[in-house]
Amino acid sequence: MILASQSPRRRDLLQLITSDFRVIPADVDESLCAGESPDHYVARLAQVKARAVSASADVGEFIIGSDTTVSVDGLILNKPTDQTDFMCMMDRLSGKTHQVYSGICVLRDDHADVQIVRTDVTFRELTTEERLHYWQTGEPADKAGGYGIQGLAARFVESIHGSYTNVVGLPLVELEAMLNRAS
Repeated sequence: MILASQSPRRRDLLQLITSDFRVIPADVDESLCAGESPDHYVARLAQVKARAVSASADVGEFIIGSDTTVSVDGLILNKPTDQTDFMCMMDRLSGKTHQVYSGICVLRDDHADVQIVRTDVTFRELTTEERLHYWQTGEPADKAGGYGIQGLAARFVESIHGSYTNVVGLPLVELEAMLNRAS
């Protein structure tokens, strides 16, 4: 099995299902297409990532591609580019419910199974001081939506409806079902 991702969070989550995999990061353009919805965006990127490493796969080997994004009020929030971008993201998320979308692609030979998972997450109101302190920890810099639910931002989460592992970056229940179907 190949995990087509450089995310340490996805690697750690996949290890909860199996230790029999190797990691080959997919070097792909993650730009958003004009007018692309969050669910289409993550599904497309999951498939592009899986196919990007398919030349490295053995016949019959599973390749897992995945991508996660955060959306609030229809706006996609990817990784923050700088502190100003991060603060704008937190302004949008503070006191609101947002959606976390992950696309998963299980590719085996030339057959692709793609699934989209959505989780609703509600943040409590955040103070400017809390936002600045969180940015200064360095944790938000490489995370979609500018936060990691499994880290310091857990204290911002008022409620979650759906898959927790989806918010971390790899929805395990859905992935395991996909792998079982493909076996």
